Amino acid sequence: MGSTYLGLWYESKAEEAAELYVSIFPNSRIIQVVRHDEATPEQGPGVKAVPGSVFLVDFEIDGLHVQALNGGPMFPHTEAASIVVDCDDQAQVDEYWERLTADGGEPGPCGWLKDKFGLSWQIVPKRMGEILADPDRVAAGRAFDAMMKMGKLDVAALEAAFRGEQG
Repeated sequence: MGSTYLGLWYESKAEEAAELYVSIFPNSRIIQVVRHDEATPEQGPGVKAVPGSVFLVDFEIDGLHVQALNGGPMFPHTEAASIVVDCDDQAQVDEYWERLTADGGEPGPCGWLKDKFGLSWQIVPKRMGEILADPDRVAAGRAFDAMMKMGKLDVAALEAAFRGEQG
């Protein structure tokens, strides 16, 4: 079998997005940037490929291989696909949330956000997965209900809800 990787479509800012992501996450790097040349055909209906402009960017986000394509405006990002960041603690949740919503990103509900390029992310504490899978379904339900009322997730508040403590 060949390799697998995540493919992302950008209108025109694939390289800028890749540079942002590798600056935020550890163990990340840009692998290669492929540029258009005179032989490159149109990118899509009515989208001219400019020689020297970025076509593809291969990079890694904490070991996840990603290929970003500048393909024009036909396929904008939607919440139907998101990148999940499994955080060790509240400090990581706070850091990734702040850095990904900076400069035009948008906070969303339940730990979701959009970065300034419109890509959806889920910034989730690892503990949330453990809580939701807990055999005590009543306690897990309380934590889930608390999560549904949050934007950025608050680990302490989720733990309190799980234990049945009123905040």
